[in-house]
Amino acid sequence: MVLKEPTLFDALFSGMFMDDPLIRMRSADAVEKGTAIHPEYLAPYKKALLKSLVKVEQSEVRWHVAPMLARLPLSKSEQAAVIDALTGYLNDRSSIVKTFAMQALYDLAERYKALRPIALARIQERVAIGTPAMKARGRKLLAMLNRLAIASTRTGLSAGVPKPSG
Repeated sequence: MVLKEPTLFDALFSGMFMDDPLIRMRSADAVEKGTAIHPEYLAPYKKALLKSLVKVEQSEVRWHVAPMLARLPLSKSEQAAVIDALTGYLNDRSSIVKTFAMQALYDLAERYKALRPIALARIQERVAIGTPAMKARGRKLLAMLNRLAIASTRTGLSAGVPKPSG
């Protein structure tokens, strides 16, 4: 309904703040799915996401908030705050939250080159200690991070950056 009538997005987003955990979870699910198609819907809610929703303890909300955080346009200070939040999510009791946090870290690293080292380190930690499913997902994310690094190097080289000697 929201995709057909975007003016309903505000009501849907506010559902993530309701007292009923089922409404919070279903609202988060719908917001996350809708913003996968229309990430621009999140722009007016950036402050609420960064200040309030990142602190929600409910795992079923957190695993939807993680990808939303990665869709936001972020300043340097906001990037640091999101990295901190996602690092906290990596310690959640839910392996689903941890997996979504790893994916969000990768998504941020894909958009913001400066975040690649921290994303790499956090994902490597989870690959070392996570569940088998987390380890498998983490290995795929690490491989994609490596491809990003190689592509960046090639792009830099083709843009006239000299090759290192030796």
